[in-house]
Amino acid sequence: MKQRLEKLRDYLLHDLIERDTAVRLALLSALAGEHLLLIGKPGTAKSILARRLHLVFQEGDYFERLLTRFTVPEELFGPLSIKALENDRYERLTQGYLPSANIAFIDEVFKANSAILNALLTILNEREFDNGDQRIKLPLIAVIGASNELPDNPELDALYDRFLCRYKVSPVSEEAFPQLLTLSDSEQQPVPENERLSMQTVRQIQQQAQSVTLPDDVILLLQSLRLYLQQQNLYLSDRRWRKIIKLMQVSAVTNDRDSVSIWDCWLLQHCLWDDPKHRELIAEWYQSHMGIGSGFNHERLEKLVHTWEITLQSESSSTTQSRDAAGELLYEDADGHSTTLKESSEPAIRDGEPLYLAPPDEDDRSNNGTGYSRDELLESFFDDIYQQCHINGQWKHINAYTNKAANRLAYHHQNRPMMEATRHAETFISGRIRETQAIFDDINILKGKLQQQQLSLEQTIAEHLWIPAGFSEKAAQSLKQSVKAAEGLAGRMEQVITGYSKLPRE
Repeated sequence: MKQRLEKLRDYLLHDLIERDTAVRLALLSALAGEHLLLIGKPGTAKSILARRLHLVFQEGDYFERLLTRFTVPEELFGPLSIKALENDRYERLTQGYLPSANIAFIDEVFKANSAILNALLTILNEREFDNGDQRIKLPLIAVIGASNELPDNPELDALYDRFLCRYKVSPVSEEAFPQLLTLSDSEQQPVPENERLSMQTVRQIQQQAQSVTLPDDVILLLQSLRLYLQQQNLYLSDRRWRKIIKLMQVSAVTNDRDSVSIWDCWLLQHCLWDDPKHRELIAEWYQSHMGIGSGFNHERLEKLVHTWEITLQSESSSTTQSRDAAGELLYEDADGHSTTLKESSEPAIRDGEPLYLAPPDEDDRSNNGTGYSRDELLESFFDDIYQQCHINGQWKHINAYTNKAANRLAYHHQNRPMMEATRHAETFISGRIRETQAIFDDINILKGKLQQQQLSLEQTIAEHLWIPAGFSEKAAQSLKQSVKAAEGLAGRMEQVITGYSKLPRE
């Protein structure tokens, strides 16, 4: 089946310049039962692509119509049956119109007016059409819609949402313009009947896709992408997410795989945007976060490693107060000597003489901290004859007063605690090393997975049905950066482990 689809894809691509992605999206959308929207100016091969897509299927009609503001339902759904009206039945003759087609191309689709909009929505979503009093099932495989511009009417939001895949078609580039000028006008050979796809084959592909699994690495990538879209104020309905998963499952099964791979997520950029400028944002995010598919979430691991670095810095710079041999806390006095006293004092001296406090009945005994010499005490507080002062009901001689230590002026010094690096328990250090070593090992395992992706990248993408070849260079560069980032994180964690091994021990 994969080889058969490759041939059909190449048939669609024949002589279509720079339409590789549009062709792949058209064929994949049809196989998944989804619709494709092409945004672009007229003359960019949108209708040609739809006509060719019809020719890769065995049975069914092709329908094409250009809508205007004045398009009436008869132009899309068929004229009213005169014979049915004669029998009081309101029915349309749908043969040759949209309800009978398997592939349809609707140009200027957003010019759909209210007269046809509801019926068109039912056709696109349920593949059903209300004809008279009956709702009939349609053979529709896919619709390719085209428009020169995005819808600007909220009434068209539901119609816009029906197109799961969206692609902006640009005119041929300057580089490919000479190739466009020299294209041959010879008619393309038709697809051999035995190579075409039947409706039964399409249903089988869709049925097989239901059993395709969604691995944890893809779920992790999608969770991260959803968070990114929310940060960019891009809303996606739950229904659209489910349709995207179905598309990726079809991508996987047509590539002969039983699980969605990280490479199938390349399709996301063509399913998630409402404005074409957002596609590039999503593509850049995907290219820079492919490593998440290996469990390597750089932002999350960067935060984790940085947290451990800060924790190590805090624990290695922490200090505790020193103790002496008896377990008493130690302090540093004014002379820099160790002591167990929180506070030290020293007698105040001026010009080699001790200084004293005034008698207790004075408001400021210290004389603003300058104290009194012996002569100043005699002159200010003691009588000249007996050298006595009346203190607390008793006469005190100056010699007795100065000999008492309590009357000396002293300078008090608050001793600074003596600090030393905290010594940690052996169990604490071994526990920290065990925790950080586990993170170091995990990062190295993730790095190995990234390197495996690097090795298989070129062949994987070359064999992928739906990814253009040019993507491999961008993917390789992204994985290279992820490997480099993983090496840097592993090196930083190794330094953290070394730091913990060097912590002071009890």
